[in-house]
Amino acid sequence: MSESTEAKLHFLDYWRVVKLRLGLIFLTFFLVMVSAEVYVYFLPRQFYSQVTIEIKPDVNQKITEIGSQNFNLRADPQFLATQIQVLKKAEILDPVIEKLDLVKKLSPAGMTMPLQWVRETLSRSMIVQEQRNTTLVDIGIYHTDKQLAADIANTVATTYRDKRIEDSQHSMGQTLNEMRDELNVQRDKMALLFKEASTIRQEDGITDLDPDSAASVPTISSERVAGVVENLSVEKRALVDQLRSQLARVDQLKPEELMEALRILGISDQTVEKTLPLLQDAKAEEARFLSGGLGENHPRLKALRAQREVYAKILSDQLESIKRSLKTKLGVEESTLKTYEENMDARRKGLIDDKTRTNRYVEKKSAYLIAKQLLLSVEHQYSKARIDYTSPPVPVKVWQRAQAGLYHEKPSVILYTLLAAMLGVVAGIGLAFFVEYLDTSVKTVDDIERHLSLPVLAVIPTDIVILLQQKRDTADAEAYRILKGNIELNLPDHGANTYTLVSGGPGEGKSTTLSNLAYIYAKGGANVLVVDADLRRPSQHRLFDVDNSIGLVDYLHGRKTLDEITHPSRLDNLSLIPSGNLSMEDVGILNGPRMTELILQLKKRYDVVFFDSPPILGVSDASILVSEVDNTIMVVQYRRFPRNMLQRVKSTVAHVGGNLIGVVLNNVDINQDDSYRYYSNYKDYYGPKRDHPDDRKKPAAAVATAENADNEDAY
Repeated sequence: MSESTEAKLHFLDYWRVVKLRLGLIFLTFFLVMVSAEVYVYFLPRQFYSQVTIEIKPDVNQKITEIGSQNFNLRADPQFLATQIQVLKKAEILDPVIEKLDLVKKLSPAGMTMPLQWVRETLSRSMIVQEQRNTTLVDIGIYHTDKQLAADIANTVATTYRDKRIEDSQHSMGQTLNEMRDELNVQRDKMALLFKEASTIRQEDGITDLDPDSAASVPTISSERVAGVVENLSVEKRALVDQLRSQLARVDQLKPEELMEALRILGISDQTVEKTLPLLQDAKAEEARFLSGGLGENHPRLKALRAQREVYAKILSDQLESIKRSLKTKLGVEESTLKTYEENMDARRKGLIDDKTRTNRYVEKKSAYLIAKQLLLSVEHQYSKARIDYTSPPVPVKVWQRAQAGLYHEKPSVILYTLLAAMLGVVAGIGLAFFVEYLDTSVKTVDDIERHLSLPVLAVIPTDIVILLQQKRDTADAEAYRILKGNIELNLPDHGANTYTLVSGGPGEGKSTTLSNLAYIYAKGGANVLVVDADLRRPSQHRLFDVDNSIGLVDYLHGRKTLDEITHPSRLDNLSLIPSGNLSMEDVGILNGPRMTELILQLKKRYDVVFFDSPPILGVSDASILVSEVDNTIMVVQYRRFPRNMLQRVKSTVAHVGGNLIGVVLNNVDINQDDSYRYYSNYKDYYGPKRDHPDDRKKPAAAVATAENADNEDAY
């Protein structure tokens, strides 16, 4: 079997339990609903009033770290949740109780409850919740007096507001005192640092153009002199280097290169400027004469050369003069540079001492400026705190005052009804399954086959009629035809023809089953006898509609013969031996040789003999019959007796030597248990027939005759 099929079967099993116990479920549901409605009816009607307030954090700034001079307000992420809890504390509720005299109003009539009890009662009646993503808080009060509920809600809001203002003022006062003390400490510290810095500045001759500014750089006079000397030394060193470079270049010059070189070196000389062009012109004239064809000894050429030598001699002498001038100037500058450098060494030593004194002053000045800046910050915070203390903002604002409710909020009839309905359904279904779990009676064919290891010969539905009392065959007969067929198929010995039907307890339907089964055997053509051996509670005489004054008891006593106690029925081949009247002396009369002899005679005289017996448990008569007859059939009523009782029936039959061939599951309510519906499908064949086209033309009497004939053929 597939998983889906198994799941479907499980669901059908659950549905069968619910359907079978539907009455119990409805009863449980009804009781829960009635109980809930009665409970709600007697509950006191409570009205609800709500006030909406806005809760703001404290505006006064707390001193968190005095030593590090930090003044800030730390935002608490749990501030609003904390205040919601504070609203339910005694510091808020006790003033409310006192203002509204709630000890008297909330105490039961004629009693005065303690304050703690009243406080707890008031706290339980309060509903405090914040509005999401806002600083708004709703304070709700439940009470049977709608006006008192509104008064309590409004009083809680105003009391909390006044308490917050009082606490804020007290806290701000403490903060101002702490900040004032700190201001005095900071002023004294700043004054001391300023005095120490001024003393150092005066003693060390430090010049500070703006002692209150960090941008002003302090200096000493010796530092300026050292700076001037150092600048002059640098200039002299540059000049000396320049003179040395010029002198080196001049030493390498030729007279004719003198003018261009002097211009490059930046040296100005009038003699050189006048003579050098003349020398150059003489050289050019000499070259022109030579190119014109004049000889070396030409007087004009000799005169020109003599003039050129004069110009060259003048330039050479002037070059020597320039060299001497440069050497002299270089010596003077080197001497001056040496003097400057000697003075610089001395100045540097003094400058180190001046730097040390300047650093000490700078440190004091920096400490003074830091103290001054901190003091300004504290003064600013102090001024702001004084303003807040003088006109503090309200930390709690009432946005919506509570009003007396028009309708009661508790109990909610709809809510209680829905909850009761849900609880009733759950409780009913749960109780149904619990009862089903406790019920160990036979519920299915599988239960019989699993626990008794016996075949189920037939399933008999409820409301079965007595077939013998019907004027015509009915659909109920089909169940007993199935039983008859299964009995014949399960007989180990087909020559065995005596049967008894037993049950564990009274009222399981064995007498009706036996009567209808005998009727079916008789309708099948067998010569059938029914013996009512249930001497204590006989019933077959009523089913066969015969007199019970003479019967089996009379035969066993020898007062009557077998023919005298045998009564015919409506069917020619179906007879009955009633039980007869049993007296107290006749108890146990079945346990004798005459009963054994009777059974042997009946086996030979009839084709089938059925013995109706009392319940086998607790009465010995059934055990005697079981031990004497050929076959025994157990009748089990659906959902009546536990399985262990049926097992005792089986073991009892086996103990006395009976042959138990199967079980009849009787009185099954097919309408409640769909799993047995296929056992009664035969009823569909006995429904009203559709009119045949030819029958419509026949008279009604002819149609009825034809239907009766069909029914007779079917049996």
